[in-house]
Amino acid sequence: MSTSDGEVTLSLDGRVATLTLRRPGKLNALTPEMLRALAGHLVTLADSDTGVVVVRGEGPKAFSVGADIDRFAALTPVQMLGWTGLGHQVFDALSRLRQPTVAVIHAPAYGGGLELALACDLRIVTASARLGLPEVGLGTVPGWGGTGRLTELVGRARAKEVVLARRTLDGATAEAWGLAAACVPAADLERAVDDLVTRLLGGAPVAVALAKQLIDAAADGAPARVLESLAGAVTTATDDLQAGLTGFRTRTTPRFSGR
Repeated sequence: MSTSDGEVTLSLDGRVATLTLRRPGKLNALTPEMLRALAGHLVTLADSDTGVVVVRGEGPKAFSVGADIDRFAALTPVQMLGWTGLGHQVFDALSRLRQPTVAVIHAPAYGGGLELALACDLRIVTASARLGLPEVGLGTVPGWGGTGRLTELVGRARAKEVVLARRTLDGATAEAWGLAAACVPAADLERAVDDLVTRLLGGAPVAVALAKQLIDAAADGAPARVLESLAGAVTTATDDLQAGLTGFRTRTTPRFSGR
């Protein structure tokens, strides 16, 4: 991959994996090459013992400003179908990871960059971050799941305000609308990320993965009374449940093994 095409790197630190968009000179604008690299890393993570996945953008100026306009401006309708289809495929794979995922938005996240963040389970933003889906101003529409995921998070009317009226949200508004789990000053960002990651890692891995699937299934209309019973039955076969019960009885912190 050439430098101009950008890259997405995967780094591991214990049970924490970090995916980083590395194209700061182009404000981390996404290319097909970057999407395919992200897809490859997601396959690796799906088979790993990683407990939490953090998504970041390199450089101080942007999380990601979205799809590289120069790469899609001249596409034919058929080619555009392939471009949008690739984005959906990759972002859907990100949303389906069994591990909790956290997008760290320290700077602008627009278009496909915001759609990438929306595909994560949780988002932490700085007060100075800016978030938006401005595609209609370019004569097109959000193409990588933004209309659906944004509507699910903030409701139909607010999604229309962001997409149709091209409203840009600041960090505080993103938190107030439920788009972000937290909005913090830039100086406190890493502390907030570490705190959230620590809390996510504190749960039993199998139970966390099952609970994530239950929540997503419930959002899609699946009956919780059936799925929760099945998932609860699965947890009875894990060592982690016994460790958790022992910790509760002895008032000690359980040590989960993920088995």
